[in-house]
Parts: sequence; C-alpha cells; structure tokens
Amino acid sequence: MKLLLFGKGGQVGWELQRSLAPLGEVVALGSGSREPCGDFTDLDGIARTVRKAAPDVIVNAAAYTAVDKAESEPELARTVNAEAPGVLAREARDCGAWLVHYSTDYVFDGRGERPWTETDATDPLSVYGRTKRDGEAALLESGCRHLIFRTSWVYGARGANFAHTMIRLAREREALTVINDQFGAPTGAELLADVTAHAIRMALNQLELGGLYHLAAAGETTWYDYAVFILELARKAGIALKVAPEAVNPVPAREFPLPAPRPHNSRLNTNRLRAAFGLRLPPWQDGVSRMLAETLKGVP
Repeated sequence: MKLLLFGKGGQVGWELQRSLAPLGEVVALGSGSREPCGDFTDLDGIARTVRKAAPDVIVNAAAYTAVDKAESEPELARTVNAEAPGVLAREARDCGAWLVHYSTDYVFDGRGERPWTETDATDPLSVYGRTKRDGEAALLESGCRHLIFRTSWVYGARGANFAHTMIRLAREREALTVINDQFGAPTGAELLADVTAHAIRMALNQLELGGLYHLAAAGETTWYDYAVFILELARKAGIALKVAPEAVNPVPAREFPLPAPRPHNSRLNTNRLRAAFGLRLPPWQDGVSRMLAETLKGVP
C-alpha cells in the first residue's frame, strides 16, 4: 500500500510518519516541497503530485492554524484550509484513494455545555473556523472515500505547546493569569496519529466506516486547570518555578480579547468513533503526563 502524507513538519504530521509506516510505503511532504509539491498554495502542484504518486491513501495533516492571523489573511487561510483539501478530494475520488483529513472544534460556536456530536449544526465564530468547515464540506461534496477527524486542543512533544509555554512563563514570572471558562480536552498528536493508522487499516476492509468522527482524549478541563496540572507535574519533576501554586489566577476569556473569538465549549462527543473502531480513548491527563515526562528530562 502507498500512502501520501501532506504536512509532515507539523505536530500531527511528525507523529503520522511513525504511525503510518507499518501500513506501507509513506511518501511524506512538507510545505517546502516543490516537486513533488507539498505547498498548499500551489493547487495545480498538489493535484499533479497526487496524480503522479497514485496513492491508495492520502493523509492531509497540513493546515493554516494561525487562528488570529487568519482574520487578516482570509484568502490564504481559505486556500490552505478549504480549496487545497477540495483539490485533494477530487483527485482522491478520481484515482480511487481514501482521503484522511483533520478538522476542529472551531467549526462550532462554542455555546452550551453538552459535548458536540457529529450531527450538530456548525456555526463557526472565526475565519479559521469557517475555512475548516468549508474544507470538510469540500470532502463531503466530492464523493471521495474519506475519514474526517475533528479534534481539539492539540499538542505534541515536538515544538511549542501550551504546556511548554506555561512552564517557561512560570520560571520567568511570579504570577500567571489563565482563562477558566473555556472547556475542552488536551489531545496529543501521538494519539491522533495512532488512532488514524488504526482507522485506516479498518476502513480499507470495511468501506462503511468512512465518514466524519470526533476524536479527542477523554475527560475535560479548562485552560486554568490544565495549567495548574502542568505546573504540579513540573514541580514533582524538580523544575524550579517562580510561580507559587496560589499565584496562578483564573480569569474569564473576556479579559484576554483576541482578533478571533474562541469557542467556550470545545467538548467533543467521541461515542461514534469509539463504537465504530472499538477504541478506548485515554484520559487527557495520561498523554500530558507522558509528554512532560519525556520533555522535562534534563531540565534544571
């Protein structure tokens, strides 16, 4: 089997190179790849790459994820998040390949407290959310065989993430202020990649498994409670922090106005995914603890 992976340089793309390798030959492309083309602003190049590769499975881990910057760059965000996936979907349909694509809780308006299901109406608050919703629609309208995974609060051991930022700030400052009225589940890139490989293997043999799924770690938290959890782990690991436990201050999101509104409710109902693929999704604390145990080694 041949798999064509776009977005190899991102957190999820990096993990996918590992998780997909046992399934077959993986051709992994980043945004800097020109021929074959991995640049999602070059729509003709992307189409040409798929035709030449003739893959059995296309995995799209590329996206425009600068949520605030998208408000001032809507056309670029649309090209990368909606138009390029549409090209991949048409090419996948024409060559008979499966297309795996990642989306986001930002397609919802974030109201209420109930976890969102796959059948809930979308109503994005931002340019980023709208372009990701339109990318989903492009796949659905194309008629290609597909797996779409909506996820939330993604982090990876490689590169910058919320946990690393909190620890860095806690070593520099004597107090921190963190939002406490946005709810979600921190979800590791490693978990996304492993579930993706499992789902691909099953879907290739059970075509009816294609469709849209919510994929996130189990449980829920706020950014504030997430930060407190991280700093407690850092202290147990012997990391020297200036911030005392009582000096992490919870505040509502309105105290941090940003160009792009964030959903208050990013909870995702994963019942459909777990039932379809026979999976148990681990608590979010497990993945974060493991990631920090690896990345804090050797930190004074």
